[in-house]
Amino acid sequence: MEMDFPVINMEKLNGDERGAVMDQINDACQNWGFFELLNHGISHELMDKVEKLTKEHYRKRMEQRFKEMVASKGLDSVESENNDTDWESTFFLRHLPSSNMSQIPDLDQDYREVMKEFAVELEKLAEQILDLLCQNLGLEKGYLKKAFYGSKGPNFGSKISNYPPCPKPDLIKGLRAHTDAGGLILLFQDHKVSGLQLLKDGKWVDVPPMHHSIVINLGDQLEVITNGKYKSVMHRVIAQTDGNRMSIASFYNPGDDAVIYPAPALVEGEGDKGKLYPKFVFDDYMKLYVGVKFEAKEPRFEAMKAMESTNPIATV
Repeated sequence: MEMDFPVINMEKLNGDERGAVMDQINDACQNWGFFELLNHGISHELMDKVEKLTKEHYRKRMEQRFKEMVASKGLDSVESENNDTDWESTFFLRHLPSSNMSQIPDLDQDYREVMKEFAVELEKLAEQILDLLCQNLGLEKGYLKKAFYGSKGPNFGSKISNYPPCPKPDLIKGLRAHTDAGGLILLFQDHKVSGLQLLKDGKWVDVPPMHHSIVINLGDQLEVITNGKYKSVMHRVIAQTDGNRMSIASFYNPGDDAVIYPAPALVEGEGDKGKLYPKFVFDDYMKLYVGVKFEAKEPRFEAMKAMESTNPIATV
């Protein structure tokens, strides 16, 4: 099954095979909610630096804290399945609309600089991918970026995670199953230690670790804007008994006050009949999501529909 996972060679977008690659991306968005990019334009040298410094930061600043957390919660001696905790060590960096990098006290200066550079490259790649999706959807160039913009631009940040060796991976997940609330997610993951899986046709499928790749997945907001043509997909991280898996997931999300709704060009039929998803303010969705992240997404959409019916939002 792993061989079928969509892998996109972005170099081929510049030649005779562009049409076939665009079709591959479209199929991945419709049927997988995930795809993996090679030759995406971010230098391998930069990615190697990010990986080296991320792993050093974990060893120097995070590992002992993680061990203390495990001991305090008794996670290394659980006897039954634990559905309340994830076996991960994590911290967040915010890039847009303003960076919090200088406020995080235990980041070494060289790590800060490298992560700033990496964030700039990821932001460019995110906007490039959004425009490829616009082309496949028949939307004007820049439509999705504009839909995410709000009054201050998009929210863009990175969740830096390590998944240390776990003595009981059958009882504790690295990260419990969920869909992502936001827009477009760009993942730089460990190429030696696997663990990420997505749910396809009722089965869990491994996302193959590949050196210097960036994995893309679609969040709930893209499902809404595409009126269900593209879907967000449940995924999870399986903890491993050996090997420490690094994961840097960067979220290119709508601005807090961005109004999200199906693109009119993708709504079939007259009026609101073909509109399968509600209109809402992104921050309202996030407030709901925080409490129900590990539950199905459909009730979240229904809750937004109910909110829309009592407090309709004007489209600017």
